[in-house]
Amino acid sequence: MNAALLHPKNREMKKDFYLTRYALIIKRLESSPATYSQLEDYLLNSFEFQDAGIKSYSIRTLQRDIREISDLFNLSIHNKKKGDNRYYIESRPIMEVDEYNQKLLESFQVSNALNLHPDFSDFIFFESRKPTGVEHFYDLFFAIRNKRVVSFEHYNYKNKLMTSRKVHPLALKESKDRWYLIAIDTKDKVLKSFGLDRINYLDVSKNQFREKYKYNFREHFKNAFGVMNLTEQNPQNIVLKCSRHQGEYIRSFPLHQSQKETKETPEEIYFEFFLHPTYDFMQEILSYGKEVTVLEPKGLVDDIRNHLQESLNRYLES
Repeated sequence: MNAALLHPKNREMKKDFYLTRYALIIKRLESSPATYSQLEDYLLNSFEFQDAGIKSYSIRTLQRDIREISDLFNLSIHNKKKGDNRYYIESRPIMEVDEYNQKLLESFQVSNALNLHPDFSDFIFFESRKPTGVEHFYDLFFAIRNKRVVSFEHYNYKNKLMTSRKVHPLALKESKDRWYLIAIDTKDKVLKSFGLDRINYLDVSKNQFREKYKYNFREHFKNAFGVMNLTEQNPQNIVLKCSRHQGEYIRSFPLHQSQKETKETPEEIYFEFFLHPTYDFMQEILSYGKEVTVLEPKGLVDDIRNHLQESLNRYLES
């Protein structure tokens, strides 16, 4: 796909640059309100704009960016308060939406740090295990925003089959450092998830789909852990008992937005969650080994016990 098509209103900028603009605008207005001139100076003096060779930023582009920020992040920016001509953030998004805004800002901060220090490779080390499929991200983002029909080949690790898919793309979701496309499969009209690492021969059609889907993905994934099919299970209260050592880590980096700390002793920390007890969540708990024990619900306790017993049997048989 032609890179300029991704954001046709900004053909002069590289195709992912509008996300950088949004992050810069949010960062500047989070520090204090600013006039258009102050915002323009801030953006043009940023390393991102200088590296991209951008030397102008119009009021019209700012107004368009503000609308896009509102649509993407539910972040309301205005400049009409008590006759003041400064732009300011009027309302913050709800917590689960703010997570996406925060990740964008974190990406900006890392990018900005790398621009400040060209010798970063001497003291900044990235994870060597890189996710695949991210080259499809921006094309899919374009398709979602413009309601374009998408076709691709998708590989299923379980049955080892490659199948042709034609879908109506609706959202992108991250789970454990992997990205997934959430889309309606036109073959059976069912909402499905497709790992970007398993997508090949992606084609974004010029044809738009006219269907108006009413999914509220903030609510759909509110009680989700991962991207597993949620239609077969209802969210449940899940209680974990953690060793003090592991509990401190889980306290500082919550497993899920519903996480609540319910009890603490010198040796243990207890947490409660309200979510779907999916296979993804069970795998997460198993990754902590003896440091974390599920106390409730009984069904999840039984599933984990059976899984551990099967694993032990495999070692005993070998």
